[in-house]
Amino acid sequence: MDHKEKTRIEESNFSELNSAEENVTIKSSEEERSHLTFRRGLRDGLPICLGYLSVAFTFGMVVVEGGLPPWVAVLISMTCFTGTGQFAGIALIVSGGMYVEMLVTTFIINIRYLLMSLSLSQKIEKRMNGIERALLSFGNTDEVFAVAMQQEGKVGAKYLSGLILTPYLGWTLGTLLGATVTGFLPFAIRSALGIAIYGMFISIIIPPARKMKSIAIVILISVAISCLFYWTPVLNQLSNGWVIIICAVVASAFGAWKFPIKEDKES
Repeated sequence: MDHKEKTRIEESNFSELNSAEENVTIKSSEEERSHLTFRRGLRDGLPICLGYLSVAFTFGMVVVEGGLPPWVAVLISMTCFTGTGQFAGIALIVSGGMYVEMLVTTFIINIRYLLMSLSLSQKIEKRMNGIERALLSFGNTDEVFAVAMQQEGKVGAKYLSGLILTPYLGWTLGTLLGATVTGFLPFAIRSALGIAIYGMFISIIIPPARKMKSIAIVILISVAISCLFYWTPVLNQLSNGWVIIICAVVASAFGAWKFPIKEDKES
C-alpha cells in the first residue's frame, strides 16, 4: 500500500467518523424534542387552566356587575387573554374612563409581555416560521411563559400550541360561567375568588425557585424592589403599572447579567 492510498483511506475514515458524530448529535436533539408533544403541552397547561377558571370566573362577574351583558365579557376574554389588563380595562369602562386613559393603562400593564416574548424567542426552535411565532405570541401569558421556560432544551410549535390551548379554553369557559351565574352567588364567595390569581402565581414560581438558586435570587430581587416602591413615601406615588415594569426590567437584567444561559446549538 503506497502513501497516497493510505492517506485516502485515513481521510475516508475521518469523514465517516465526523458523519457518525453528526448523526448522533441530530438524533440526540430529536430525542430531546420528542417528549415536548402537543399532548404534553395540553397536560402541562391543565394546572394553568384550572387556575384560570376561578380568576376568569371573577372577571365574568365583574363585567356583569358593571352593567355589561355576558357576551361582552366572553368576547373580551377571547380577544384579549390578559388577566390584569382585562380587570384594569373593565374598571375604566365601568367608571366611564377615556379611551386614551384605557389605552395607556393597559399598555403599561401589558408591556411586560414584550420582555417575556423577547426572552421566549430565545427558547423556541429557530425553524419556527413567522406566522407560527405571531399566532403563539397571543397566548404568551405569565403562566405559559413560566412553564415553557422551565422545559429543557428548545420548545416547538406543537408543544406551545397545546400549552396555550388548555389555559385559553379555561379562561374563556371561566368567564362564561362567571358572567352567567353571578346573580346566584353570595358576596363572600365572590370576594374570595379575587385572591385566586395570587395563589396561582405562587404555585408557579415556588417549584423552579427551589430547584434553581438563580431563579430564587431574581424573584427575591423583584420582591425587594416592589416592597421598596410600596413603603417609600415618594416612590409609592408611582402607578402599579410602572412598578411592575421597573421590577421586571431590573430583576431580569440582573438575572441575565449574573446568570447568563448559554444557547444550545441546534442541528
